Amino acid sequence: MYYPEDVIEEVRSRSDIVDIVSGYVKLQKKGSSYFGLCPFHNEKSPSFSVSPGKQMYYCFGCGAGGNVFTFLMEYENYTFSEALKTLADRAGVELPKEELSKEARAQADLKATLLEINKLAANYFYYQLKQPSGKQGYDYLTGRKLTDDTIRHFGLGYAARTGNGLYRYLRSKGYKDEMLKETGLVTIEERGSRDKFWNRVMFPIMDVNNRVIGFGGRVMGDGTPKYLNSPETKLFDKSRNLYGLNFARTSREKCLLLCEGYMDVIAMHQAGFTNAVASLGTALTSQHASLIKRYTDQVVLTYDSDGAGVAAALRAIPILKEVGISCRVLNMKPYKDPDEFIKNLGADVFRKRIAEAKNSFLFEIDVLKRNYDLEDPEQKTRFYNETARKLLEFPEALERDNYIQAVSREQMINYQDLKQLVNRLAARISPGTVPERQRPVSSREKRKEKEDGPRQSQRLLLTWLIENPELFDKIEGIITPEDFREELYHQVALMVFEGHHSGLLNPAQILDHFINDQDQYKEVAALFNASLNGQLNSDEQKKAFTETVIKVRKNSLDEASRTADITQLQEIIRAQSALKTLHISFD
Repeated sequence: MYYPEDVIEEVRSRSDIVDIVSGYVKLQKKGSSYFGLCPFHNEKSPSFSVSPGKQMYYCFGCGAGGNVFTFLMEYENYTFSEALKTLADRAGVELPKEELSKEARAQADLKATLLEINKLAANYFYYQLKQPSGKQGYDYLTGRKLTDDTIRHFGLGYAARTGNGLYRYLRSKGYKDEMLKETGLVTIEERGSRDKFWNRVMFPIMDVNNRVIGFGGRVMGDGTPKYLNSPETKLFDKSRNLYGLNFARTSREKCLLLCEGYMDVIAMHQAGFTNAVASLGTALTSQHASLIKRYTDQVVLTYDSDGAGVAAALRAIPILKEVGISCRVLNMKPYKDPDEFIKNLGADVFRKRIAEAKNSFLFEIDVLKRNYDLEDPEQKTRFYNETARKLLEFPEALERDNYIQAVSREQMINYQDLKQLVNRLAARISPGTVPERQRPVSSREKRKEKEDGPRQSQRLLLTWLIENPELFDKIEGIITPEDFREELYHQVALMVFEGHHSGLLNPAQILDHFINDQDQYKEVAALFNASLNGQLNSDEQKKAFTETVIKVRKNSLDEASRTADITQLQEIIRAQSALKTLHISFD
């Protein structure tokens, strides 16, 4: 829904960022700002700054920055609308009501009711676990070394042997059969109604906002299926949700640990690995990968070490790579799964294994190698050829060469021989391929090059003006927003100059204009939080400021001259000449 700018600004101005952030991060005042450990990356020394004057936060370690809206969006993974509504409720600001169609309102009401019922069901299962009839389930969980705190944290429960206890409980709460059908928790037929889950340990499945959207159940005894999930409902789509993500998303670890089952996630969280998640009884999907990408670009696969686990890892790797996630694979041997590994070798050894997790491509080569008898020359040659073929998956010459070096070390293959084999194979597959040494610089490499001088100068000048408003007087008649030729900096300059002239320079409000573009948002946030080591109180700093002004103005004139007519060109030449004798007075 669209909200007017004045409404957004009212919510922001009534939401003090120090008050909001301190609800998540322990802050300590230092000078005019507050500092704490960054919630967006793992650190030991506080580099996370909150400025009450600017109503902004910024981490000098990882570069995360923004205003009160983006803090909630980053920390809680809210959309802008969700963050706005949360802060509006907190501040007592009434937002304009969204007009829904009759159908849309019916769907919204249905989802709200399903959430209510699921919450009641989760409480019911948790209560049953602690009753005498739930002893079998409780003994199973404690036998798996789960503590009462862990059981409570994950809301684990028990579905009793009786076939319709949950159905009768929900009916007693006033819910009709036609609504209960939509939950997937009960089966309603003419001959009677029964619960979908019975004689099972229950695992509530929550979305990222801690709302119960479905359930998983593990049968007690030898019944089948061993694990049973809720069917697809208006709330629950197992291909778009991950177990444990509601907790893992707030972990300060840089990666997510992706495993196979509920118990693996729970055991890892209990051992301190709160960044563990699992798919819900299904293979990893592209939707799962896209969901993971919202929180991290690094994953460590902690799948079972058996054949099925290896196959699952091989399926997951390309899916994760497709969305830009870097993937590594943990060596679980001599144990089958994370739960078993941690119970036997402990959390410290598991943490070490995470640090040593193998690059996913090198893992694929290791698995490929198992298909060949390297004592047989013919099979050994086939393995080398297949390895070379896989190396051609890397289109960039530099990246491919890095992997050729790594594979040659890992598999003890001569580097030059492997490189020549890869190049010969490439030439056969794509005749006329440009030789590697003649290959042009890739777009990726170009993006990694350092910023050019004009861009740096514009960025630096904007930061100077933001940090030292008195400098506007020094550049009066010399620099205008039009001199910031970089499009992003031009947009910011227009708002900064306008804010200064009106006496209402508001960094947090300016940031709102870039909230839909994450890259631009981070760059603008950095402009408002860069450190310039104080005011311009030394000759060197004054000289640096003057030189920056000249560079920005010169670049602006140079660009303008490319499209100028004769009259305009004469003016530009005069302005360029004047720059040679420009003097900025700081008296």
